[in-house]
Amino acid sequence: RRPRHLHAAQPRRRGRMSRAATASERPALGISAGGGSVPVIVARAAEAAGRPVAVFGIVGEADLDIETFHHHWLRWGEIGRLFDLLARERVGEVVICGAVNRPDFSAIRVDLGAVLSLPKILSLMVGGDDTVLKNVVRFLEDRGYRVVGAHEVAPELVGGSGNLGRFKPSDDAEADIAKGIEASLSLGRLDIGQAVVAISGRVVAVEGIEGTDELLQRVADLRKRGRLKAAHRSGVLVKAAKPQQDLRVDLPTIGPRTVEMAVAAGLAGIVVESGRVMIVDRPSTVAAADAARLFLQVRSFSGGTS
Repeated sequence: RRPRHLHAAQPRRRGRMSRAATASERPALGISAGGGSVPVIVARAAEAAGRPVAVFGIVGEADLDIETFHHHWLRWGEIGRLFDLLARERVGEVVICGAVNRPDFSAIRVDLGAVLSLPKILSLMVGGDDTVLKNVVRFLEDRGYRVVGAHEVAPELVGGSGNLGRFKPSDDAEADIAKGIEASLSLGRLDIGQAVVAISGRVVAVEGIEGTDELLQRVADLRKRGRLKAAHRSGVLVKAAKPQQDLRVDLPTIGPRTVEMAVAAGLAGIVVESGRVMIVDRPSTVAAADAARLFLQVRSFSGGTS
């Protein structure tokens, strides 16, 4: 999947400055922060639970909002510095969250720690996104850190069930939902994609490597070209996690942009799998769906429909 392009930022010299954890503190939660609101949500949830937090913001990726918390800024390639800081902060568990783009390796200035680990680091970057993420998890775990999911620290990211907004699916939409759930589970088992669009009781588009936004754009284009004869504002986007997906570092996501694209595609609603799909900026996502008269629903996919 292509990374989401959220607001990137450069570090600034204000906010709470970094401080080393004292020996009396419980092990801290380290948060590797890319762009978007998720790192802040995770940090806030951890602090609310009384847990020390150290946020490691990636320069050019993470938002300045992370400076609300105890933080450090790191550039791509500062592997040695990262592990020095993890040890100094007494980090026991790490959350990797937020949107990032694959770096331009020709522009990276590596530190000594990266040089010493260079063969291993280069091997991490070989393969598709799923493989790279699994390699990064293994790299951290081999050094004694436990990687946990953002949703394990902040369950509200994937919580809820039923209709989240003011609108509910019609009987026709329920038939599309049933077909979409069936297809999404089959696609997931084949490791093809996370989302499908069903209209008039049949699947008309499936997600591939291009991601959910491009899937919805294809549906919008099909409507414009007259290839889809169904009435405007019909059909459903159904999104689920693959059975083999490592949700700690690769949690399927929707947000306000998804709603915007679903409206452009002429769909009536969105259904996501309970506990396995993250809704980023949930209040804004629900508000956008309500404003567009789109239903937004969370349900269990384990037994088909519910």
